[in-house]
Amino acid sequence: MGEFTLTDMDRLLALHDAERTFQMDEETFRSFYEQTARPVWAYLARLTGDRRHADDLLQETFYRFLRSRTHFENDDHRRRYLFRIATNLARDHRRDPRTTRHVSAEASAAELESLTERESTAPESRIDLTRAMNRLKPRERALLSLAYVQGWSHAEIAASLGLRTASLKALLWRARQRLLAGLRGTAPQSGRER
Repeated sequence: MGEFTLTDMDRLLALHDAERTFQMDEETFRSFYEQTARPVWAYLARLTGDRRHADDLLQETFYRFLRSRTHFENDDHRRRYLFRIATNLARDHRRDPRTTRHVSAEASAAELESLTERESTAPESRIDLTRAMNRLKPRERALLSLAYVQGWSHAEIAASLGLRTASLKALLWRARQRLLAGLRGTAPQSGRER
């Protein structure tokens, strides 16, 4: 294999590309990160069911966000784009046969118990909700998390997940029914409530 050298022109072009790659200055990014890192991590943890993978995916999410050359209209657009990256990474993670998706029952219970002790006065109900959420399909977890944890509107959720706004009400209803059935230990109802 031959030797590869960069000319001065190649170095200047590479430096120029690296400077254009990042759309935000450090202070703006720091502020954006402080506002969004925790909600994105919680979202990824719910989607993957694994806190360690959520840590890795959070780093990759922000890396890809910084490397994107997307022009953002406002902070909401920037936030939705970040969650869309996180959603896509979680989907890729789920499809990757090399990732280990099964954590030992003792480790899962210990993690859930430590998490619930800090976040809830009723750990039993928190564990049941976590288990019920983990039984849902990833898209259902994403819908419920964005709607009820993040408080996003139907339009924001649709933009982030690449869905039609018109179908969101029905999708959320089905996800809520499956979650409720999981909490009750029953099958979801087949009829629609109005």
